[in-house]
Amino acid sequence: MGTQLAVVAGSSAWCLGDWLVYGQAAYGSRYREAAERTGLDYQTLRNYAWVAGRFKLSRRRDTLSFGHHAEVAALPEPEQDYWLRKAEEFGWSTTRLRREVRASLAERRPEPLGPEPGPAHRPGRCQDDGRQLTVRVTLTPAQLALCEQAARSHGITFHQWAARALEQAAQASTPHHHPPAAH
Repeated sequence: MGTQLAVVAGSSAWCLGDWLVYGQAAYGSRYREAAERTGLDYQTLRNYAWVAGRFKLSRRRDTLSFGHHAEVAALPEPEQDYWLRKAEEFGWSTTRLRREVRASLAERRPEPLGPEPGPAHRPGRCQDDGRQLTVRVTLTPAQLALCEQAARSHGITFHQWAARALEQAAQASTPHHHPPAAH
């Protein structure tokens, strides 16, 4: 009985996600009505829709849970397929899949995405002396995918886009901000 309930629970996440994707495309509706009808919170519904939108029906693996798919949803399709194939082949749990993906990403990333103070950097202080600082930011897979998509749409790297976005946010939230004079 427990196995059957787990299958129903997993398929319901896919069904809700597909329903939300359809509703958004057909009616442009928001998640408020869906939250009222399902009793689920906004973020849960957004996650269901986001994962469902990242996997066409033909790419979903029946032997793996919705959670497995959610773990790799932020990756490009070929990588999604690679990791799902590995999880299927070795019978990995979602926790094991997450650990394997993170370890692989950490090995490939030569520099962290973000605060890594340099030797002369004191937290909270940054002088305009030409030094570049690295800032470590923790993002959910959904946030990362959204940011990467924004960077691609501007034709710049993720790091360039993130630096611009942080600068624009800081300028917008600083009262009486005056841009620095051109040198």
